[in-house]
Amino acid sequence: MNQPQALAEVRVLGDPASATVDREAAYDAFVERNLPRNYLANFIHGMLGLTGFRLMYAPTLIPSYIHLLTGSAALVGLGQALLQLGAILSPIVGASRIEHRARILPYAVRVGSLMRLQILGLALAGWFLGGWPLTLVTLGLFFLLGIFTGTQRVAFQMLMSKVIPISRRGRLQGYRNLAGGAIAAVLAYYAGSYLIQRNVLGNGYATTFFVTFVLTSLGLTVLQLLLREPDPPFTRAALPFRERLRQMPALLADRDYRWFIVAQALTIAGRVGAPFYVLVAAQRMHLDGVAIGQLSFAFLGADTVSNLLWGHLGDRAGFRASFLLAVTIWIGSLISLLTAATPLMVILSFCGLGAAASGYMMSATTMVLEFGSREDIPMRLALSTTVEGTIAAAGPLLGGVVVEVFGADVLLEASIVFLLLALAVLLFRVREPRRRVVPTTKEGLLIGGDQP
Repeated sequence: MNQPQALAEVRVLGDPASATVDREAAYDAFVERNLPRNYLANFIHGMLGLTGFRLMYAPTLIPSYIHLLTGSAALVGLGQALLQLGAILSPIVGASRIEHRARILPYAVRVGSLMRLQILGLALAGWFLGGWPLTLVTLGLFFLLGIFTGTQRVAFQMLMSKVIPISRRGRLQGYRNLAGGAIAAVLAYYAGSYLIQRNVLGNGYATTFFVTFVLTSLGLTVLQLLLREPDPPFTRAALPFRERLRQMPALLADRDYRWFIVAQALTIAGRVGAPFYVLVAAQRMHLDGVAIGQLSFAFLGADTVSNLLWGHLGDRAGFRASFLLAVTIWIGSLISLLTAATPLMVILSFCGLGAAASGYMMSATTMVLEFGSREDIPMRLALSTTVEGTIAAAGPLLGGVVVEVFGADVLLEASIVFLLLALAVLLFRVREPRRRVVPTTKEGLLIGGDQP
């Protein structure tokens, strides 16, 4: 019997209180002893990873690239949808592959490597293909990138939950996002005003993808070399995927987590307009490579600077508070973009959108770790990511049609409505998870929150 199965058997049959305390104490001691090393590993990996991925996922680079290739707003939506479509089921598959493992790092590195290969593929396709073959290969790589993104998100968030105490996760993410975002903001401006504007190496977008591949690969290498991962006190028994899938609705018995999922879904529905922010900006200012660089710098720069706020606010007041503030800023920034009369107002709106996107991402991905038991973290992450991916996949397709028929302004107005609904759900239905009174089993192990 391997170690994970043995631990799972003890978990099911019951464990003397003293043995449970000893396991938890040994786990906590390992985490504390290796905290400086693991903190550094997560910081460097996050800094370099975010430098690349924030550049990739800013609402400027990929939408403008697809629009350059196709000239179609609908295909811009399709490209964004394919990125998310791959992330619908892959998080659940990934969670079922890791929740019974004592060690997650080897699997996380494999998945992270496959994700980075798709970015390298985008660079190679841009350099060596043209016309419709380039468009088709690019869209296919977006789909594969989405698959590995969904799986990677579950694996790396689970890793962070194992090695970084809850009271320090916000500041870690704030500092690493500050450093990575600062580099990304400068790189975005450089990519727009130099690599793209001058079409470096024959395709400035492809060259930007290659830079992203190099930076993210360096971050993954550092994490693999530095991180020291503990064996958890308990793990689940390995179950067939279909059987584990049938158990997932039980996670929604926790009322706060259930409404958190609703708030997250509404927020993602409000994000449907993100791929078209740059098209709205193009109606209000001349959009060339320099302008793309400026808007990317504004978005990523605000994302970067605000991370310290989100991290400290999350650690001190809980990530529900940072979630609420992020959605509020998001709504205000969309209104500002819709009413902008000058290029300066457009740039300031992108600053607000960048800060809001950063706050949402940190709040949602960290808050979900705090509902219920440690053993269920992978599946909670998977469920949240799948809900997010499902809406995010359908949204850009519908958004592209709306833009083609009614214009981008109508789409952004609909986004504001969804974000207002998300704000209401967070205010009136979701409590801060770390301040709840959570019942325990007779073995003293945490289980889910309040029942409906």
